[in-house]
Formats: sequence, C-alpha cells, structure tokens
Amino acid sequence: MYIPKYFRVTDIDEIREFVQMNSFGTIVTTKQGKPIATHLPLQLIKEGDTYYITGHMAYGNPQWGTFETCEDVLVMFQGPHAYISSSWYEEENVPTWNYQAIHVYGAANILDEEELKQDLTMLLQKYEKHRKDPVLWDKLSPQLLEEQLKGLVGFKIKVQEIQAAYKLSQNRSEEDYHNIVNKLHEEKDLNSQQMAEVMKKRVQHGK
Repeated sequence: MYIPKYFRVTDIDEIREFVQMNSFGTIVTTKQGKPIATHLPLQLIKEGDTYYITGHMAYGNPQWGTFETCEDVLVMFQGPHAYISSSWYEEENVPTWNYQAIHVYGAANILDEEELKQDLTMLLQKYEKHRKDPVLWDKLSPQLLEEQLKGLVGFKIKVQEIQAAYKLSQNRSEEDYHNIVNKLHEEKDLNSQQMAEVMKKRVQHGK
C-alpha cells in the first residue's frame, strides 16, 4: 500500500485498537493467479511476541483451500472515509479523500476443531457479553454447535508485516484542519461525521 510519510502509522497499540474497532475485514488470496476475497469478522490476538489474525469461513467457500498454496495472505481493515472539499482550505487546492486503512500480510494455517471452538468462544464473548441475554458458547446446545462446526473452517494468520495509513489531513495547516473537522460535522453523510470525530480525537490526544 502506498503511504506518504505524513500518513504512516507504526504504533502497534494504536493499530491493534483500530483493528479491534474495525474488525470486519477482507481476506485476499490468489487462485491460479486470480485474486479472490472474502469479507469476515476477524480477531487480532497476541501470543508471546507474535500477532495472529484468526477467523472462520464457510466450508463451501473455496478460498480456504488457497491458504496453504499462498505464501502471503493479505487482510485489509478500513475505518471511516470522507470526501474533503478544497473549498474548506485557506488557499486554492484540489479536493481529496480522507480515510483509515490497515493492510496485514502473513501466512495462514487451518485451525483444528478445538482451536476453532476456542476462537468462536472468544468471538461470541466479544460481541455478546454486554447484551441482556448474551448468546455465549456454553449456553448453546452441544447438538447445535456440533452441527454448525461441520460447516466451518477456522484459520490463523501469522502476522509478518503491517502497513497502516491514516490520511487525516495531517499535511494541512492548523486552521485548515479545524475547518475540515467542522465542515465534516455539517455533512449529512454518516462516514463524514465519523471522520470528523476521528480527526477531532487525534488533536485532543496530541497526535
């Protein structure tokens, strides 16, 4: 991914938090030279000093068969994005687009059944624990779980490289930056409003 120096992010804690908040990612592999992709909920976990991305897909999805033949699997995560009008700048310029994106490269392996159960347990815990009647692994019937497991393939990607880009108008003047935030707040588009909040928080945290 092309990342100008203004927009490159290297802080692993910041990247990890971003993935946790934007964990519906896209996995890209190749089959006979043709790129194929699947959109999935994923988890970024740390074991010792190594990071892994874990997830699962339908057994009927042919992509999992490419994991062992691809040297590199690409996983993409994206946050809010928004059109930036150059009419919001002090000086004449051209419009652009702000966004947050993270690309992760690594080697994938298939999980065994016990590892898949553990990963699904963690996934349910993440998205259900705060609910009034959480649907957690140990609350579901063994018969239902056994039936569902037959249709799933779990995977684990050992992270070998991370490329993170936050294009958030860091190259603009302070006055332009604050004006962009205000203008984005005025937009009716939800992504624009979310982008305004992201930019506002980065200023508050001194980034």
